[in-house]
Amino acid sequence: MADGTLPGAEGQGAWRDSVPDSTATDLENLLGTGVSAAQEQLQRNGGFLPFALTVQNDGEVRLVAVSPADAADDPDADFDADAMISDLHTLLRQNRDDFRAAAIVCDILLVEEDSDAIHVAAEHRDGSVFAAVLPYAANTATRTWEFGELGADTNEPAIWVD
Repeated sequence: MADGTLPGAEGQGAWRDSVPDSTATDLENLLGTGVSAAQEQLQRNGGFLPFALTVQNDGEVRLVAVSPADAADDPDADFDADAMISDLHTLLRQNRDDFRAAAIVCDILLVEEDSDAIHVAAEHRDGSVFAAVLPYAANTATRTWEFGELGADTNEPAIWVD
């Protein structure tokens, strides 16, 4: 990203040049922090639940998490990731005056590549959006995670929408 373009985004122009520097810095910070946190959870736990990150008005980055709806009833039950993401969006919309940028980080399936991926969808209060995916797979021989190339993805505003 040193040249201002997201890897895999060739031909899409320099994303960084299309937004104010402070906005680009906030969104790139959320992307880097989100990918790193998800990778750490994968390596530590073999997976991760959806979570959010915010850049507070003072510049501090904070983690925001919600519990799966059925976690109290049966901690071993499958969780509804879509419901958790919806809850995160609701929580972020309700508290959006407290921060200037936010990102939702979740695990997705890239159907065409038949690969899991870390997905980070970031949004700034000025209306700028930014999203990226990082494919990954377990290497059973080495018991490690192998990560592909970070690529751009589309994103629509979900927090500052009214």
